[in-house]
Amino acid sequence: MENLSRQFIEFALQTGVLKFGDFKTKSGRRSPYFFNSGLFSRGSTLGRLSRFYAQALLAARAGGRVEFDMLFGPAYKGITLAAGTAVALADFGVDVPFAFNRKEAKDHGEGGVVVGEPLTGRVLIVDDVITEGAAKRESVELIRAHGATPCGVLIALDRCERTGADDALSTLSAVAAFERAFGIPVITVARLDDLLQFIDSDAPAAAAVRPHRQAMLDYRRRYGA
Repeated sequence: MENLSRQFIEFALQTGVLKFGDFKTKSGRRSPYFFNSGLFSRGSTLGRLSRFYAQALLAARAGGRVEFDMLFGPAYKGITLAAGTAVALADFGVDVPFAFNRKEAKDHGEGGVVVGEPLTGRVLIVDDVITEGAAKRESVELIRAHGATPCGVLIALDRCERTGADDALSTLSAVAAFERAFGIPVITVARLDDLLQFIDSDAPAAAAVRPHRQAMLDYRRRYGA
């Protein structure tokens, strides 16, 4: 497991954003873990989260996976994440513009649905997770409608699980399906396998969550892609 992913998981546990137990997800599944990025709700935690995003993105760029000219945050969680990542990138010496969208078009003032820098060039979408991928598809369509090029998606956690009902599971994970559909990479700070490796690691925080190891393995066996 990359050191960045391990540090991120420790951070998510410390802040209570990542929890282990028994949770019902939006899809109706019972999950042994839950990741709620909305709990990064203090300046200090948002700042550190943004640095994780920026470091993952810069590593992907250095590895030749993506090139970008600006960031885009889908309403609503993506707005804060894109702005925070832009600030963190500037601290690393990469100063890029960002924009976000409104849920409803504004018919006064500057009008339109896009706020911030005009969408131009290679636009990277920033959000927390990809579940069904619908919100990211809307972002891709919006970016293209403005004559720009969606070049990738940056998220915090890839659950690496298939979508659909239990008797009709997809063959690909939500992330892999999105990459195949749009031909653009999804960059993640951490993945499900990173969580499992963390549980088996010698990190002090791992001992507290190790009792959930079997439930995690069972969940991956049932839904993992």
